Amino acid sequence: MQAVHRNLLKNPNTHLLLRSLSSSPAISSSSSSSSSCRRKPPISEEAQQLELDSLVDRFKKCSNNYRFRRKHGVYDLTVRRLASAERFNSVQDILEHQKQFSDISKEGFSIRLISLYGKANMFDHARKLFDELPQLNCPRTVKSFNALLTAALETKDYDTVTKLFHELSDEISVEPNICSYNILIQALCKMGSLSSAFSVLESMEKNGVKPNLITFDSLLNAFYNASQFSDAKKVWGEMEKSVCVPDVMIYNAKLRGLVSEGNTEEAVKLVDNLRDQGLKPDVFSFNALMKGYCDNGNLEEAKKIYDELGKNECTPNRWTFETLIPCAVEKGDLAFAVKLCKVSINGKWSIDVSFLQGVVDALVKESSKEEAQKLVEFAASKTYHASVNGLTVERDEGVHNGIFWYDFPSRMGKLRF
Repeated sequence: MQAVHRNLLKNPNTHLLLRSLSSSPAISSSSSSSSSCRRKPPISEEAQQLELDSLVDRFKKCSNNYRFRRKHGVYDLTVRRLASAERFNSVQDILEHQKQFSDISKEGFSIRLISLYGKANMFDHARKLFDELPQLNCPRTVKSFNALLTAALETKDYDTVTKLFHELSDEISVEPNICSYNILIQALCKMGSLSSAFSVLESMEKNGVKPNLITFDSLLNAFYNASQFSDAKKVWGEMEKSVCVPDVMIYNAKLRGLVSEGNTEEAVKLVDNLRDQGLKPDVFSFNALMKGYCDNGNLEEAKKIYDELGKNECTPNRWTFETLIPCAVEKGDLAFAVKLCKVSINGKWSIDVSFLQGVVDALVKESSKEEAQKLVEFAASKTYHASVNGLTVERDEGVHNGIFWYDFPSRMGKLRF
């Protein structure tokens, strides 16, 4: 994302647009002489709405430039920003504005708009645009069909996914491909209809569509998450009959299954077997092992696995820290918890603010108020990516000028000792 932002900043109009996505940070970075984090007064609701009005106006003006219309990242960020503020009319306003451009006759551009409606949880608008494509001189192929299915999936309208798959494909004479089937399987798995999801394999075979690793990964994760281990073995059997050769992603599903079953030691053996097969475990493999040990309250073994990450040239991710930090706090290893917090902040991983707050609270409880204060100041002084309610945002004075604090003042503003 940083690379995208650097390119965007070359365009002065884009720079203005990015700045309109943010406001002054609610908490300022602490100076060397300051002993506490100071917060600026929160922006008023009226000011926020005016800011968003300005964002919409600037976005529409910038989109008149065809080069700007190629900035996928800005479109995505703007729609997410408006949707998070529940400005759905504004989302419709900026996306409807795009129909006047010749780009709309290109399926790729229309697919982007359909996908953006899906990300904004506005499936009805995604469907309306899909239906309008012929009038906009835009072809409808399996690609835009899949985009519509994905929009329904993202809005968690799983019944609609299954209905569209079976009815719309015939209506518009589109032959579902492997991507279409994978979306259907994911929807059925989300609905808890695992037997129906498994039966899709038979339909694929009848229609000459070969399953791929994504197909089996979706099924395996669903069955393992539901603790249906015997059915997961059936999926493995189907995969062995196909031409698919399991990769690390597939084995990670099995690792998570073993861990959820309480067989952490078996999971460790599986990782060793991966190496014997010439496969390299990745961060998700090690995360599964750490979760297994943390679930068992074995922080020391989890720490050993954490050390293995570097030795295996794996970079930790958000789930690494969100697994280890609570366990470290629970076991009273606050020094390790603070270390993890600082590593995650320095590395710009999108950990939820609540994990930092948990460490701060534990430090205060242990009469380490000074350490708690230092951690709060450290978090406030860094460029910091964080995830709140599933939306990743960032605080970077050079790019967003504090979007993190502006978007979620009620959450980050409470991070204090």
